[in-house]
Amino acid sequence: MQVSTVDCRADDAAQQFTTSLRDTGFAILKNHPIDSALVDQVYSDWAHFFANPHKRNFLFDPDDQDGFFPFLSENAKGHAQKDLKEFFHYYPWGQCPDFLREETERLYNQLRGLASILLNWVEENSPTSVRKAYSMGLSDMINESPGTLMRILNYPALQGNEQPSAIRAAAHEDINLLTCLVASTAPGLQVQDVKGNWHDVDCDPGNIAVNVGDMLQMCSGNYFPSTTHRVVNPVGENSRKARMSIPLFLHPRAEVPLSSEHTAGSYLTERLQELGLK
Repeated sequence: MQVSTVDCRADDAAQQFTTSLRDTGFAILKNHPIDSALVDQVYSDWAHFFANPHKRNFLFDPDDQDGFFPFLSENAKGHAQKDLKEFFHYYPWGQCPDFLREETERLYNQLRGLASILLNWVEENSPTSVRKAYSMGLSDMINESPGTLMRILNYPALQGNEQPSAIRAAAHEDINLLTCLVASTAPGLQVQDVKGNWHDVDCDPGNIAVNVGDMLQMCSGNYFPSTTHRVVNPVGENSRKARMSIPLFLHPRAEVPLSSEHTAGSYLTERLQELGLK
């Protein structure tokens, strides 16, 4: 399984990108507009946050889902074992330490702008039969949506006493329309093919991985696959190193119909309950 790397400056970038999503559920972007120096700064700043015990002053709100989620807060759908991670949900309207807000908001805005462009690419390159099945244009689904979030993830160094079945992020699919993931600080991301085999997703520093979420799969009638992925534990000397990553999850407004059974809001609530977060 080969995830395509798409040059955002190429004349046929939109078509290449959409084809990769259709074939694998993933694409890697290079020459994109995200400021790599800003990404490095945000990683550095949030590493200080996770190392500080005062992080618990920003514990998440169960209703709004903003704030700090402590270690072992979340399990993947269908998994009883909690993932080996802690994270912070950033929304522009939500809580955030003052010393982190300015740079974090800048990165959020850049990623959201890119995700909106990519969603337009998907809409423009969807077959006519698929476009007709959307309850509205994909770009209309996210207009004035307060639900798009940026998750800052910290996977601490392994201690050696973890449960045998526990990994950094068990196999799962994302909930949202599209996910934009800036290159992580260490390897570990893998994607599963249709035969059940796992493949490393190589996302070089400065590049961005993009994947389809369940909401896009649902509203496209399964045309775009929400591919199963995971983050595996490092081995050897690398097990003593922490890993950070920053995905932006592009969400529609809660009232947007995704199918005859679900709105974006009803589906999100269902999934958060399955993850043990609500």
